[in-house]
Amino acid sequence: MRKLVFLPVAALLALAFLLPGQEGPKKEVGESVARPKKKGDPVEAEQPKIPSKLTRKDKLDIADQPDFKVDTSVVNVDVAVLDNKGRFIPNIEKKYFRILEDNIPQQVTNFARGEAPMTVCMVIEFSNLYQQYYSQSWYQTLQASYGFLQTLKPEDYVAIVAYDLRPEMLSDFSTDKQKAMEAMQRLRIAGFSESNLFDALTDTADRMKDIEGRKAIVLISSGVDTFSKLTFDKTRKILQDAAVPIYAIGLMQALREYYDARGGMSAISRMNFLQADNQMRTFAKETGGQSFFPRFYGEFPSIYHDIHESLRNQYSLGYSPSNTTKDGKFRKIKVELVNPANNEPLRITDDKQKPIKYTIVAKSGYTAPREVE
Repeated sequence: MRKLVFLPVAALLALAFLLPGQEGPKKEVGESVARPKKKGDPVEAEQPKIPSKLTRKDKLDIADQPDFKVDTSVVNVDVAVLDNKGRFIPNIEKKYFRILEDNIPQQVTNFARGEAPMTVCMVIEFSNLYQQYYSQSWYQTLQASYGFLQTLKPEDYVAIVAYDLRPEMLSDFSTDKQKAMEAMQRLRIAGFSESNLFDALTDTADRMKDIEGRKAIVLISSGVDTFSKLTFDKTRKILQDAAVPIYAIGLMQALREYYDARGGMSAISRMNFLQADNQMRTFAKETGGQSFFPRFYGEFPSIYHDIHESLRNQYSLGYSPSNTTKDGKFRKIKVELVNPANNEPLRITDDKQKPIKYTIVAKSGYTAPREVE
């Protein structure tokens, strides 16, 4: 029954970058995302979970790193306004935005819009269990994943993290996309059967939380967590505090329906997958990202395009909270579009003056700093 829970697509996705004509440096076939400890290998055992240049500022060339900014007096909120087809709605003026913190209106002091460089970390599930299956459709998944890298511009930063029992940074943040493609070729044979989603997400978000500018985690996963140290609730809190938007892509949707329709999936397995989808949907919504659950591999290119457009085209708002109490409590944020003339929801129309239904995507809140005693 366990094999029905962990189905093939993640490993197939992991092999996605082994396209003809995209070969990088040759790696040993046995190289793994997570390798068990061996005697005589003390250096590897002492490395952090995700060895990253971001933790070695003294050795990092300033020209090869994202900018950092920490300012507890200003809350920054990246906002995307999308129509009912998921397209970004441009040219909305500052006066129409209203931010509520715990239902109290705030004064918007900072406002910017337009395109800007992005810092993206692709977090890919790669568990040993997925090596037990094979599907001809893995080529399509591979091409779609490779296509996401192609949507990034030369000035964008990208990193690759794969996880099973633990997360491993295969490629550090860099504007060199070739490094990311070469890192993908290390995903050949997984080392463990576990899939610790919560640990991988929180580890990555914690390292990205102080990066300035537009940033995001693109999560490619089944959403199943098997052995993480953190609980779901603790993971939610950490991700909310980090405020790094998560764009989650749930895998194996079509394959799950195939098994379910033929009676090959138990009620427990079905519930496990529904819970996994809900977890990914929650992480995305509460961090100001989006979640996608494609049933057909042909949907991947449009999904990556939507992620690209949502990240690239955002409104960056900032405000100084009216509540200056440093109590360490979670403050809820709500962004609205309001017509200041009548204080009613803003009406947006298309070229034919027909009203457009729109959705506002923004993080749900933040945790206030705590007074140091």
